[in-house]
Amino acid sequence: MIYNTREAIMNDASQIAKIYNEGIEDRIATLETNLRNEENVEGWFKGSSGKHKILVIENEDGLVVGWASLNMFNSRCCYSGVADISIYIKRDMRGKGIGKILLKYLIETAKEQEFHKLVLSTFDFNEAGKRLYKSFGFRVVGTYMNHGVLDGKFVNVTIMELLLTRIIE
Repeated sequence: MIYNTREAIMNDASQIAKIYNEGIEDRIATLETNLRNEENVEGWFKGSSGKHKILVIENEDGLVVGWASLNMFNSRCCYSGVADISIYIKRDMRGKGIGKILLKYLIETAKEQEFHKLVLSTFDFNEAGKRLYKSFGFRVVGTYMNHGVLDGKFVNVTIMELLLTRIIE
């Protein structure tokens, strides 16, 4: 199958919300518990800066099967070159290489937007996700113990980073 990666458009909002909701329901990718709808995602689009992109990967039929985003890490100016990332893959498409294609595109887009570093938070138990990130050179920075509560239980969250450029002193 052939996949196409591109910047998301407003018409993708309902498909992005559906995929995000699968991640929420499956309890593998986020501490978020409130499901999203098309209007929530449209609001996210409207509030996003030109530098902080929302990306999608679609199949040959134009169906969005995953999305990723470059999110603001911190509003302070000194962190303007750092992006927090998110990646979500449609439930029935996980484990088929879609994440690799999308993550590669996300990294390329981050470089084009002149980010020098990407960071992410993932559940400590999300071994598949951590393997994917490590395969692209992300390193584990550390783990927040008992960082959040999901379904009444504490969850540990691993922090990872990827340096996109070297700063020469």
